[in-house]
Amino acid sequence: MKFTFPAHLVRRLMLMIGGEAMQSGFHFALNIALLHLLSAEGYGLFALAMVMGGVGLSYIRSLTAVPATIWMSRSTNSAGVNANDVTFGSAALVVALLMGFGTALLMRLLGDPSGIGAGCFVGAWSLRSHMRTAFFARRMQLVVSISDAVFTIAGIVLAAAAIWFFADALQATFYALAAANVVGIAVLVKLARRRLRISFRAPTWRRYAKLWPQLCWSGFSATTTNIQGQCLALLVAGIAGPAAYAPLAAVLVLFAPLRIISLAFSNMTQPELAKLVRNKEFDRVWTQAKIWALVMGLGSLAYGGGILFILPMIKSQALQHASVGLIGLFAIANFVPIMAYVMPRVVLEILGDFRIVAFITMAGAIVGLATIGVLLAIAPSTWSLAGAAVSETFVLVTSWYFAGHRMWNSKHPNEQRPSVFGAWRRAATLAVQRR
Repeated sequence: MKFTFPAHLVRRLMLMIGGEAMQSGFHFALNIALLHLLSAEGYGLFALAMVMGGVGLSYIRSLTAVPATIWMSRSTNSAGVNANDVTFGSAALVVALLMGFGTALLMRLLGDPSGIGAGCFVGAWSLRSHMRTAFFARRMQLVVSISDAVFTIAGIVLAAAAIWFFADALQATFYALAAANVVGIAVLVKLARRRLRISFRAPTWRRYAKLWPQLCWSGFSATTTNIQGQCLALLVAGIAGPAAYAPLAAVLVLFAPLRIISLAFSNMTQPELAKLVRNKEFDRVWTQAKIWALVMGLGSLAYGGGILFILPMIKSQALQHASVGLIGLFAIANFVPIMAYVMPRVVLEILGDFRIVAFITMAGAIVGLATIGVLLAIAPSTWSLAGAAVSETFVLVTSWYFAGHRMWNSKHPNEQRPSVFGAWRRAATLAVQRR
């Protein structure tokens, strides 16, 4: 099959990455500033709040943003698009509030005096993430990019004021980030010239509940993804304390732009690939998935090499004389697989196979928890990153296997082949029946 280079996707990606790059650059600069300003414990708390923000984004993405993109793209008229927008937008508000409350409680248990500022930050960030994705689904990329620029400017001004004028820089920074996200939400609504419609009436929840058989697997997948992806931070902070996590966080934050870029790729490709699946153009879907995965994998490897070059130049009390070079190598071993399995995961999601995604991440979480736990018991906390790399590599291999299997079955509906997991399950069922 002849491959036509998707120039329109590249243009859309440039708009998306432009907005993501602004936010990522702001978060990166803020992390560097706080790395030199806060104590190891204070920076560890800030890094954990950012981790909880990532958890919030993953739940928003799985329970509201991705389903909204898929079902809005499948709608054949504006009424269906608007109905799905209201349904998932209302659910996103609930998820964001729950994430804010959970973050406040966890941060207080880990040493934050109140946790309220961190909770406000995570809740506002999660809600803005859903709205950005929904506007991408409506093909309002320019509006989202302008909103991202305003958020970045507001964040820089408010965070600078928080650091300069307030004695408790950590708490003031949390509130500044929350306010900047609220400003970004306001700009989105204003520029789009759309009423922000939220409904908690019975028809809205019936529509959401009708989709729950698929969404529950997506929610389970988000839980296992967070365990698999964030078990490093939670185990190190829970066992050794926030200060022990600070050196790892100080290096990992340099790789944060890769996660932002991976999210941009997901937002860019999902609506396009969902339409191709609807039209049964499976060869084009699989070709684009492989090409974009290769681009992201090689790009992340090059990016990691650049980070290794600048790591020796970073000096901070939060690093506590840790071996930053070794941490950097382990970080590359984590992020190359993460970038390389974005596309097979997108393919599985647009095919509605949330259950397989959930099983993959659950198995990855088990592998990660086991290996990280063992390494924390026998080696310094730096080596726990090796356990996380093993987990990410496992997810990479299984994601490509199951995505390839599902694509083959989709292209050959009359010649269905069971996966390894399906064959094992069938064999176990037959064994039970024979008994």
